[in-house]
Amino acid sequence: MASDDLHNPEFLEKLRRDMLRFAEMQLRNHAAAEDAVQEALTSALLNCEQFESRAALRTWVLAILKNKIIDVLRQQKRHETVTLDADDGDLDAYFDGRQHWAEDSRPAAWADPEASLQSRQFWDVFETCLYRLPENTARTYLMREVVGFDTEEICQTLGISASNCWVLLHRARLALRACLGENWFAGQTA
Repeated sequence: MASDDLHNPEFLEKLRRDMLRFAEMQLRNHAAAEDAVQEALTSALLNCEQFESRAALRTWVLAILKNKIIDVLRQQKRHETVTLDADDGDLDAYFDGRQHWAEDSRPAAWADPEASLQSRQFWDVFETCLYRLPENTARTYLMREVVGFDTEEICQTLGISASNCWVLLHRARLALRACLGENWFAGQTA
């Protein structure tokens, strides 16, 4: 049975490492991420008989983690005031007066995006670029693109408007495109 993998130390260690990286990117707090991962793994181990093999075991455990992260974010929202920066970085410097890429900041052409996605080094650079984003921008991007939340769920969890959510997603994509263009794709040949 697939749930037996939860008792396999090698599988569990790799899964835990991946879960921790994901939780740290979402929560930006090592202790909170560690707690969420431990709670998710404990829940998975205690409820492994409920695993019905409709998805991969890893997917099922990550879904549990996603719910734990949502709980943490909602709890933080209740206890803290989320302040959104009016200016999430100096993204205006990337554009000219017509809102086109400025000549000196235009992203390089990407040589082979498909091959890059298979590269571990690419994902390390991507993660570094993601960590450079302002916290609210990165969190919104991760909730949409990694966790798969729709706009309404993101807005509810973070206490932001839909238009603010779209602005944050747009800024995240622009900043990631620029960062990857500069730090990854510029070094590849077409």
